Amino acid sequence: MKDETMPTPDDLTLDEIQQRFATDDAARAYWESIRWPDGPVCPHCKNSEQANIWKIEANKDKKVREGLHQCGKCDKQFTSTIGTIFEDSHIPLRKWLVAFYLNSASKKGISSLQLQRILGLGSYRTALFMQHRIRHALRETGSMFKLSGTVEIDETYIGGKKKFVGKGNMSNKVPVVSMLERDGRVRSRVMKRVTSKNLKALVYKNIKPQSEVHTDENRGYCAIQPNYKHYTVKHKMGEYGRREGDRFVTTNGVEGFFSLLKRGVIGTFHHVSEQHLPLYLAEFDHRHNFRHATDGFRTVEALKKAKGKRLMYRQPAS
Repeated sequence: MKDETMPTPDDLTLDEIQQRFATDDAARAYWESIRWPDGPVCPHCKNSEQANIWKIEANKDKKVREGLHQCGKCDKQFTSTIGTIFEDSHIPLRKWLVAFYLNSASKKGISSLQLQRILGLGSYRTALFMQHRIRHALRETGSMFKLSGTVEIDETYIGGKKKFVGKGNMSNKVPVVSMLERDGRVRSRVMKRVTSKNLKALVYKNIKPQSEVHTDENRGYCAIQPNYKHYTVKHKMGEYGRREGDRFVTTNGVEGFFSLLKRGVIGTFHHVSEQHLPLYLAEFDHRHNFRHATDGFRTVEALKKAKGKRLMYRQPAS
């Protein structure tokens, strides 16, 4: 049964976490209320019949750990962390809750060094892997809904500067394309190359046909016509928005998202590798998509995504 004494997402604050989740038992009870709102479910056989699932009392002498359950159908034991990013983690669950909150509440992200100091983790590597696990949880998986309505699209380049090369040299930068629903959600993707073919495939995969698409004057977007209502703003001519009847043509929304993303990369993380850039994009996308919600609600929505995902330090070959 769901514990009615647990705080609602709206009143979940850092102070609330420190007061109510000071022990691992309290943190585990809260996590279980999020993962199993209707009671425990066996991750092995998917049994949800509460009469066939019972909790095993912890016993240090017999080395029975806290939070252990027994399934009466498959006769296997399990905890609430199995099949989540918390599985096989030696970091206490209460520290995971604080990390999720800090990650969700920090507008430009929180560095692994800062997280290490706040949580008293043993090493920077532990904090970094913890952060990557959280970001992995925030990534979209499975069948994704398509964006619709008015969608702003733009590309930017993430990376450092090379010495002794021209200003337009992009060899040390990684292209990122973001698609932002006007007053809605954002979806960001890393691209190997920004070409007309790649942009067309990206739009077709992520945006519903006949949606209104606003871009800059990049000629690569011309390929999406006539399946989309395409409008452009001419930045090179000093145009950043114009009125066409009831329609306001602009890409200011997605450019504002890029501004926050770059401030996070430059000011918080300082350097982001191409390999892990998709994880950082998932983090910024999540915060933007719940930007109008409270920090607590944003944290709970992030915790809900931890189910069914694993990220090991040495990921096995596919």
